[in-house]
Amino acid sequence: MNEPDVTLTDYALAVLCAVFALLLQRGTPQRSGLRPWFVGFFAGASAASLLGGVFHGYFEDPFTAPGRQLWTASLLAIGAAAFAGEGLAARLAFAPAAARWITRAAALKLALYAAFVALEPRPFRTAVLDYLPAALFLLAALGLAWRRAPRPGTAHAAAGLAITLAAVGIQQLRFSPHPLYLDHNALYHLVQAVGFALLYAGARRLCGRSVARAPGAHPA
Repeated sequence: MNEPDVTLTDYALAVLCAVFALLLQRGTPQRSGLRPWFVGFFAGASAASLLGGVFHGYFEDPFTAPGRQLWTASLLAIGAAAFAGEGLAARLAFAPAAARWITRAAALKLALYAAFVALEPRPFRTAVLDYLPAALFLLAALGLAWRRAPRPGTAHAAAGLAITLAAVGIQQLRFSPHPLYLDHNALYHLVQAVGFALLYAGARRLCGRSVARAPGAHPA
C-alpha cells in the first residue's frame, strides 16, 4: 500500500460520511426539504474519499488508465458534493423560485466542471476552486439562518463547515506534523472528519425542525 496514512484516513472518512448519509436518509422526516441535499453532500464526500483512498493507496500515477479514471472520478465526486452544498444553501436562504434558479445555475456549473476535469488529469486545486465558493455560499446561508433564528443546529452546521474549510487550508499549505506518519493529506482528512461530525450534528437538527428563512422559502 502506498501512502498508508493518507489511504487509511481516506477510507475512514469515506465510512464516516457514508454512515452520516445513511442516518440522515433513514432518521430524519420525509417532509424535510433540506434532507436530500445534506444526504447528497455526505454521499459525495464519501465517494470522493473512497476513490481518493484507492488512488493514493494503489494507483498514484494519474497518467495511467486506472489512475486517471480514479482521480477524475474523485474530482467529480467532490463536484457533486459542492453542488449539493449549493442546493442546500439556496434552500436555506432563498424563496422557492429563487432557489430553483440558483440550483439550475449550480447544475450548469457542475456540468462545465465535469467536462473540464474529464478532458485530462487536473490537480486537486481544481476541485478546491469548485468546492470553495460552494462552501462559502453555504456558510453565508447558515449565518443568515442563524441571524433570523439562532438555533444550535445552525451553529453546529456552520462550525463544522468552517472546520472543513480550515482543513482545505491545511491541505493547500501542505502543513504536516510528520511527513512520514501524518502528512498534510492525512491531517486534512482528520480535520475534515471533525468538521463533518459537527456538520452532521447540525444537519440532524435542521432536518428535524423548521428553520427561519426568507418569506416563502422552502420548509425544512
